[in-house]
Order: sequence, then structure tokens, then C-alpha cells
Amino acid sequence: MAVREVEDIFAGIVERAKALDPVNTRKWFEKLRVLRLSGGSLEIGCPDEATVAFLRDNCKGSFTRAAQQITGHLVTVDFNVDTHKKTQRRYRRAELELKLHPDYTFENFVVGPSNRLAQASCVAVGQSPGTTYNPLFIYGNSGLGKTHLLHAICFATKKKFNRAVIQLLSCEGFVNRFIKAIKEGDSASFQKQFRSVDMLVIDDVQFLREREQSQEEFFHTFNDLYNNGKQIILSADSLPGRIPSLEKRLISRFNWGLVARIDPPGYETRVAIVQRKAHLRGLSISDGIAEYIAHKVHANIRELEGALTTIYAVTMTTGEEITLELAQTALEGQIGAAAKQINITNIIEVVTDHFDVRLTDLQSKKRNRSITMPRQICMYLARNLTKHSLEEIGGHLGGRDHTTVMHACTKINQVRRSEPQIHALLDELARQITQKPRV
Repeated sequence: MAVREVEDIFAGIVERAKALDPVNTRKWFEKLRVLRLSGGSLEIGCPDEATVAFLRDNCKGSFTRAAQQITGHLVTVDFNVDTHKKTQRRYRRAELELKLHPDYTFENFVVGPSNRLAQASCVAVGQSPGTTYNPLFIYGNSGLGKTHLLHAICFATKKKFNRAVIQLLSCEGFVNRFIKAIKEGDSASFQKQFRSVDMLVIDDVQFLREREQSQEEFFHTFNDLYNNGKQIILSADSLPGRIPSLEKRLISRFNWGLVARIDPPGYETRVAIVQRKAHLRGLSISDGIAEYIAHKVHANIRELEGALTTIYAVTMTTGEEITLELAQTALEGQIGAAAKQINITNIIEVVTDHFDVRLTDLQSKKRNRSITMPRQICMYLARNLTKHSLEEIGGHLGGRDHTTVMHACTKINQVRRSEPQIHALLDELARQITQKPRV
């Protein structure tokens, strides 16, 4: 095949992949190059290792389906760093180990009155870790940008201090590694791993509640890092003193540095967020469309992203130009759903259908992952899409108490942030639920 012919085929594959997976479509897809297309194999060149990681984790399926649809043949797809970008390889490998999201940089974070202090403190820490605001504690409701800021600090620190050793993980990840170390009798290796870093970043630290051994270990890890001038950054959904069952000595230490809150964005900030998110996806929208979305969607940033995904999916399917009328039509079901009374039955129907499980299984005492995961997702979606109390949600799912529902919501929220596939699945399930006809 001639070079131009291969490039034309690849351009078609990229466009088809965008249509198949609007959630993970990004403007930087334009930087991808075809390295090889032959013998039923497509190798795609990426500018850096972070991009490779994102595409392998989130887009391999859509690119594979796109390649097979465009070529009409069975094609395997893989992503590798473009050999022309070797000069950046060493730095980008460090990013890959950190599992940083390529979108979560300071440049892509929209600053407004609701998050200005948190953003400024994160920038300061990235420029001078261990000396400014140590520890740094960021708190706020889900979906307001805490995880974005944590990743941005890591990007900035790595850019300025290439040799800095950074550990970024969820609190649940920290706890699970600690439990594994205890089971394997290897606490020394665990302590060495976390107490020898230059920067420790823990997302959703409220997950430490009611975990006495983990709190004890984290207390000593905190002290060791702090006493050695190493940076500690934490995020949570509430102030340190309002995290249930958290030891007073940890609360005291979390308050040693700067505690910064993130609030829901105001209207002007929401408009700017919509415009920035659209740009990242290569989506051209007018100011009027951005203002319409910002006016109608105000709960959190994830809902703004969901609205853009819906518009993108419609325009990719129909080929129509994005107009205000198209946006209003596309979002009619999604935005109108907020006014509809969604009940737990609607949620259970969608979740059981997706996971091919029965309601009796969700209500049972079964604890295998094939049942617990759908059950916890039901609880999470019910908590976010309905006005039912924790007790009512637990009652619909086997008479479970409110603490079980709280744990499920925390668990799924953690997984959503750390696993983009689950993030996309939850958005899709929510879309199906909110657009499901009511009777």
C-alpha cells in the first residue's frame, strides 16, 4: 500500500474510533501516527508513554473495532511511543508509573472563585514540595476537581524535579497494599516503599475511617515523611475533623499545613469548564451552547462532561453541525431527567440487565464479585440519582443498613476515579437510567 493510502485509511480509523467511543475521544488524537499497517496488524505511534497508557487502558477496543470496520479485515491494534519522540521517553516513563491522566494538568484546570485557593496552593506545592503548605489537604464534594489537582501537582513536580520519587494512589490502594503486606509478612518492604518517597499523594483519605491498623501505619508513615521534609498531599470529601472514626492524632496532623476547600463552580466558571472540556475533545461549540449547558447543568463537573459527551455522540452519529437547537434536542432527555422522579426500580432494571444478574442475587447475602459489584453500583447510582435515604436504598437491596450503603458509595467512587473504564460505564448506566421512559 502507498503511504498516502495508509494515512487515509488511518484517518478513517481515528474518526470511526471517535464515533464509537465519544467518552474517551481527545483532541490530541490528531497527534497519533500510523507506524505500521500490514499483515492484520496496526501499530499506532504516540507522542509519549502517558498517551500510550491512556490509549491502552481506555481506547484499545474502540480502535480495534474501528480498524476492522474500516478495513473489512480482522486487525489487531497496539500503541507505542513514536520513535521520533525518544528524547522525551525517560521523563514520560516516570509519568506512566504514576498512572497520570494526560488531561489532568494545571493548564487544563479552570480556575474560579470556588477553587482558587486550592489551585493556587497546589501550584505552590508543585514548585516547592516539602517547604510550602506541608501537608496540603484538599476537600470538597465528589466531581469538583480534587483528583485533577492531585495529578496536576505530580505533573508539575516531575517537570521541575525529574528525579523526584512520587507515590500517587487512592486511600483504598494504600490500605489494600498494607493488608497484603501483613498477609505476606512483609511490612518492612511496605514501609520502605512509602517512607522513602519525596512526595506522597493520597486521594480520598476519608477511606481510613474505622480502619485502626491502617490508621496506625499511616500515622507513622506521615510522621516519618514530615520529619524528613517530604511533601504530603491528601484529598477527602470533608474537613479532617468531620471524617468519622478518624483518630484525633491524625486529625491534628492533617490540620498542620493548609486545608483548602473546593466548592461547586459558579455559572461563569461552568461556562469556562464546558469550553475547556470541549476543546480537549476537539469539539467546536459556540458560546451560546456553552452557556446553555452551564445554565442547565450545575451539580458537578462530571455532569458537564456527560452533557458534552451526549452532544458529541449525536453529532458523530448524524453528521450534523453542532447548533444550539441540536444541543437542546440532544440534552432534552438528560437534562429533563433531573426533574423526573427516578426510582430504585429503574436503576435496578438497568444494572441487572447490563450485568446479567437477578434482583434476588442483589438482595441475597452472596459476596462474590460478580454480585457485589453490581449491588454496590446500584447503591451508588441510587444515592446520586434519587432522593432516597441511605436506609431506603439499603432496604431495596436486601435490607442492608445505611453504613453498608455508605461503604458501597465510597468504594465505587474510588474505583470510578482510578479506573477510567468504570468511570465510562457509570456514565453510560446513568445515561440509560435518566433517559429510560417513565410510566
